[in-house]
Amino acid sequence: QVQLVESGGGAVQAGGSLRLSCAASGSIFSIIEMAWYRQVPGKEREMVAGITRGGEPNYADSVKGRFTISRDNAKNTVYLQMNSLNAEDTAVYYCNVRKPYGTQYWGQGTQVTVSS
Repeated sequence: QVQLVESGGGAVQAGGSLRLSCAASGSIFSIIEMAWYRQVPGKEREMVAGITRGGEPNYADSVKGRFTISRDNAKNTVYLQMNSLNAEDTAVYYCNVRKPYGTQYWGQGTQVTVSS
């Protein structure tokens, strides 16, 4: 089992910034990728950004150039720096860890609210 603890969500005005953190503990060996997803009511959960153990990032088109994902392997922590936030970024953000054979773990979610 992997436990994920998220922090850093909150309310911000449009154009502002937030930084999310997700610390992993437990059976953290063999983690392939750490990622952030988000979900708004009535919509499917969508991938925002992911990063491999080697540090290779990938982003959803909607956040490219505004969000930056990073990873501290020594601390087993993944970060999401979110800049130039807009109302469409309002969602519950979930940390995700992917291991071999399709095993995944999710954090409890943290609310991000952007007011225009």
